[in-house]
Amino acid sequence: MRRKVLIVEDEPDIARLVQTHLVDNGYAADIASNGASAMRQFKQGGYQLVVLDLMLPDTDGLSLCRQIRETADYVAILMLTAKSTELDRVLGLEMGADDYLTKPFSVAELLARIKALYRRMEALRQKTSLPLEEENIERGALSIDVTRRDVRIDGKPVELTAREFDLLLFFARHPGRVFSRVQLLDQVWGYNHDGYEHTVNSHINRLRSKIEANPADPRYVLTVWGVGYKFSEEA
Repeated sequence: MRRKVLIVEDEPDIARLVQTHLVDNGYAADIASNGASAMRQFKQGGYQLVVLDLMLPDTDGLSLCRQIRETADYVAILMLTAKSTELDRVLGLEMGADDYLTKPFSVAELLARIKALYRRMEALRQKTSLPLEEENIERGALSIDVTRRDVRIDGKPVELTAREFDLLLFFARHPGRVFSRVQLLDQVWGYNHDGYEHTVNSHINRLRSKIEANPADPRYVLTVWGVGYKFSEEA
């Protein structure tokens, strides 16, 4: 199946630029200039990824992201934003975006992010088609149901975004091993760009706020000063 992308962007020049480069790289790419047309096209099906601008003339990208996430089929969402504050990034990720890119961006980086998201989706498809070797991970009070992508602390469900779950699962599968931010970008995000280590920091901070009783004194995801992070062996 040809990889099909929906570009939701109200600036024609940016939309056409992204479309041209995606087509040149073997993707099928459609453009929607507002939220209403985007949902009409999306419901026709066939898209594996949505490039979604945060600011649209008739709605905001966060609301549209939430609507897409409420549909039955999973698609990857790469959010574009002219804003660069931590709050905007967190809101986008909390609403279900898999990744974000701040304008202005380079086409090379956009393509790298899209390729990484497709690699991640392909890896997930391959895992679900293989016999299950590990259905549950128990680390102290933390329980991870790998197949259902369900996380619980002391039996209580924890709501994680797709990337937060992938990050936690990666840590939990390698207790005691220290990973640098660059290694985590490569292993969990599927790409490595200089200067984007802050992405790892913000995700870990948000993950800790959800799974740690005291995020300032974490039990599970520990900081190794000057190196990176590790998952506690004691947990």
